[in-house]
Amino acid sequence: MTDQRSIDLNSDVGESFGNWRLPDEDMLGVVSSANIACGFHAGDPKTILSSVRTAAANGVAVGAHIGYRDLVGFGRRFIDYDPAELAADVLYQLGALDGLARTAGTRLSYVKPHGGLYNTIVTHEVQARAVIDAIAEFDETLPVLLLPGGYALDYAREQGLRGVAEAFADRNYNPDGTLVSRREPDAVLHETSQVVENMLRLAEEGVLIARDGTRIETEAESICTHGDTAGAVQMARSVREALERAGVGIRSFAAAA
Repeated sequence: MTDQRSIDLNSDVGESFGNWRLPDEDMLGVVSSANIACGFHAGDPKTILSSVRTAAANGVAVGAHIGYRDLVGFGRRFIDYDPAELAADVLYQLGALDGLARTAGTRLSYVKPHGGLYNTIVTHEVQARAVIDAIAEFDETLPVLLLPGGYALDYAREQGLRGVAEAFADRNYNPDGTLVSRREPDAVLHETSQVVENMLRLAEEGVLIARDGTRIETEAESICTHGDTAGAVQMARSVREALERAGVGIRSFAAAA
């Protein structure tokens, strides 16, 4: 990690729904990869298509941000799915975003699970296999963006998919490398200076600092900056500028797929 000359910045976009709006266009001017909602946890067709077109215009890689079918809960609640139903939901979302990407003159470049699904498949082997197997069935060349150390990442690699590990700029970590639950008050980091310091350490040393001070060594190829928190765009811009000043280029991991 210390010899790394570039890293990816990704963000969740396309999550506006009807009159509820998020500043996607601004974020798409900062990141190199866009995790675009597929309509199950957030996003309506018009919003999703607009995000895909903006990403394409900015040269940003388009990723399918697949999630639980849970608009009310923003996809952040666990759902005890039948594996076959979960696999079908994943295929449906991939097909939808792939079609919109083609319409916009770009392509689907990778997949990243969202929220509750993302966290569940870190340890839930049945759901992890359903998700990864569905992605492989759709297109085995698609990289999958996942949390390092989790079952889903290991299983994806075992199945021959390119599993890509990521780190979260604006989230606190437990000592075991998992994310602090959003139910806890310190789950999200709001101080830009702290976030920038953490991400420079990640890029230069391959280390994250847990909330209790534990040093966590990680293989992350990508940094996630969430788009639905206050000041998200400016925080992402500050992270990018600091990395570039340190000689770390910003480049989508999907470009090397």
